[in-house]
Formats: sequence, C-alpha cells, structure tokens
Amino acid sequence: MNPLLCVTAAAPTMAELCRARDDAFATGGADLVEMRLDHADRPDVAAALAGRKGPVILTCRAAWEGGRFSGSEEERRRILEQAMQAGAEYVDVEAAAGFAADLIAARRARGIVVSRHQFDAPPREVESAYRHLRGLGAEVAKLAVAVDRLTDMLPLLELGQQDDEPHVLLAMGAAGVASRVLAARLRNRWTFAGDGVAPGQLSADRMLRHLHFRRIRPDATLYGVTGNPVMHSRSPIMHNAGFAALGLNAVYLPLEAADAADIAAFMRALDFKGISITAPFKVTLMPFVDELTDVARRVGAINTIVVRNGRWIGDNTDVEGFLAPLAGVPLRGNRTCVLGGGGAARAVAIALADSGADLLISARRDDAAREIAELAGGRVVAFPPPAKSWDVLINAIPAGPAAATESPMGHAPLDGRIVYDLVYEPEHTRLLVDARAAGCRTIGGLDMLIAQAERQFELWTGQRPAKGLFSSAARSVADRQPRPDAAQVL
Repeated sequence: MNPLLCVTAAAPTMAELCRARDDAFATGGADLVEMRLDHADRPDVAAALAGRKGPVILTCRAAWEGGRFSGSEEERRRILEQAMQAGAEYVDVEAAAGFAADLIAARRARGIVVSRHQFDAPPREVESAYRHLRGLGAEVAKLAVAVDRLTDMLPLLELGQQDDEPHVLLAMGAAGVASRVLAARLRNRWTFAGDGVAPGQLSADRMLRHLHFRRIRPDATLYGVTGNPVMHSRSPIMHNAGFAALGLNAVYLPLEAADAADIAAFMRALDFKGISITAPFKVTLMPFVDELTDVARRVGAINTIVVRNGRWIGDNTDVEGFLAPLAGVPLRGNRTCVLGGGGAARAVAIALADSGADLLISARRDDAAREIAELAGGRVVAFPPPAKSWDVLINAIPAGPAAATESPMGHAPLDGRIVYDLVYEPEHTRLLVDARAAGCRTIGGLDMLIAQAERQFELWTGQRPAKGLFSSAARSVADRQPRPDAAQVL
C-alpha cells in the first residue's frame, strides 16, 4: 500500500481549524488530515468532524509530550472518547497516557493511533520503544524521535522494513526530513506534512511539487543535496522535475548533515548514487571520495559526487555553471575581481583564469585571498576593492539573513561594468540593487545554480534535462525572505 499524505492542521479557533481542514482536502493534496485540537482555545469534537470531506485523525496532544493542551487529563480523555464515539476515523493517544489502554480496548484497537514522541537527540532505545508501542495493541503505532544527525535515522529505517503491522516512524528536525519523504521505504502507513507544526515538517506543496512524494517507490534510486543549512535549496524542485520528465524511479532529497562523516555514512548506508554538496562541506567531503576529476583537484573543492561501479568520484560543476551566464561577455584581458575566499571563490577564480581574465581577489582574510591568487595566478587587492579597479565584479561571499539589505561592498563605489552576485536567495540582493542603480549590468546567482545543476543531472543520468525545464522549476519558487545561505547553495 502506498503511504498516505497526512496534512496537519492547527489553529487557535475551531472555525480556523475547520477551514484549514477543508483547504487541505480541497487544494492541499491531503489524503488524510490530522486536526490538532490541542491548539484550539475551545476544542469541539462535533465541529471538527462536521462536514469533513475526507478521513481525519483527531489529536489532543498533552503538554507533557510536546502539545498545547493545558487542561486536565480527565478533560483530555473525555475529548478523545467523544472523538471515538462520534466516528472519527483515527484518534491519536500517547502511550504514556494513563487511559491509553482503555481507549484501545473500547474500540478494539480499530482507528487508534498510539504514539510516542522523544524530543531528546540523539534518540535512545528506538527499537525497545517501538516494540513497547506495538505491544499495546493499537491499530497504528507511531514513534517520532528527534535527531541531529542523518545517521540517527538509520535505526528507524531498519525497523520500518522489518515490521508488517501498520506504523508511522518519523525523525523530527531538519536532519530527519528524509524520513518524512521516504515513507514508502520505511513502509509507513502515512507521512505528515504541514506548516512547521512539528520540527522538520515540510509543507504539502513542497512534498508534492518539489519532492514528487507520490512518485517515490520503496526502491527509488537516491540522490540529494547536503549542506548546513540546506532546507531552502531550490535543487530538489529542479532535479525531481528532471526525474519525473524522464520517468526515472529516483528521488532527490534535502539532507542537512551534522558534518562530512555524517553524510558520507548515510550515503553509504542507503546506497546513494549521487549528491550535490554546498557549504560547509565542499572541502571536508573530499577525503571521502575515491577519486577527483581534474577540475575538482585544481579548484580544491567538490560540489558533486558521482557514484560509478561503487566508486565515489568528486567533481566540481561550479566552474561550468559560473561561466554559463557570462556567455558573450568578453573576459580576456578584462579586470575581474572576485569577492570572497571560500570554495565558491576558488571555482570562480579558476574559471576566470582559464578564460584569460586579469584576475583580482578581494577577501576579508588576506591569507585566503593570497591562497586563491596563487592557485589561479591572480593578484590580491584590498577589501572592498578600491575605486576604478575592476570591470567585472563577482561576489562569492556567503550571504546571511541581511543579504537583501546589506552589501558586501558596503559604501564602496560600484564603478565597473558588470556585477555578478552568486547569491540567489533572495534574488534581488542589496548588491544587485545598488549595482543597477549605479548603471552596471547585473547577473544573479540563479542562472549559475541552474547551469551547474543541469551538468550534475547529466553526470548522474547520462542525459541532459530538457531545455528550460530546470529554469522553469527553479523560478517557480517564490523569492522568499532572506535566511542563512551559502554563496552558491545547490
């Protein structure tokens, strides 16, 4: 049986909660809706069930297990008993509730979800906790554990594949997102989506449109993007659109890893066939690959791993991706200044040097600037670069939450011809806004993101995505508020 998509609805009033329920069924793609009565100021079972267009889970989570219900346990028991008597398709009760066994017995297990939520990461005694839940006799056993490493999910994956009884196994937090997406591999009865009601929960739109949840089979070939942070990446919507267009049994996941060893172990355990790499792992993942391409060796950083015949090949598509938006721009002999001293700046410097540009490096750290200048045959200039020192300026400095309001150039003059900002989120950075006002031609980082992703897809599948497919997918994501980001986040 394919896992269902359960959309969680939570609101402060019953009227709002019922509207959220109706929206989830009408336009949100829900197969099932979890109605969080504990978020409502006056929980009303009859109102929750009236006029529903599909099956619901009624949940009234206790405060002692992460919920918001502030009343007594007697009140909570009465609400859940009313839900059972009124015909709710499912009622969720915590295993630790003193009345859990009574509810299970009263309904002969049918439609009862017995749950446990462990909020301390890393999770402890996962198997024994699940066996306890299973032994209580409810129809569905739900275990949700907080994780701070990708590899903390592995015990859940093993459990899910061993148990034929209806269950839901979830890892909470950004590092646990894969457990929500790979519900079919976990053999979960359903997975949860929503607007962040639980840690790491994704919206139904992201599950369906970005990750193509309904296409994911238990044996899907796995790819992904790793970094920290990485949940805002536009790469999943591009690559999953590519897999769908070719009818491939594959999925591309956002993987927020704790460190390079974490993602390497997770990849090997689940037999990933390829991965995109962004900050801060472009250098630290290099020791884990079996070989490096020439361009990756020159740059000294990788943004791609391709698995061929069991061997991990580290590559760098940033060089090709960076140059694509500059097609037609004469670089040879022109003064090109790179802002930054990280992995993205190294790739840009190599690309510019190979194009014959007069290369300048400007970084906050002199040692980082000197290292890149020596690598690519450039010259170090002050940070920010002085007036009238450049024709083309490229920003490869990681952006923070203030990217929309603060420029790495500060008040330094923008008196060259072209300004190229590798930051793509937000698309209209302060640097680009200032550059346009100064009369410069501007290039945003989204074009680079798309170009390097197209090359990655070709390396993994042997096929180039259809022209315009990745661009259309990436640009369909609304420009969001600025958040922690890397200079080139995949």
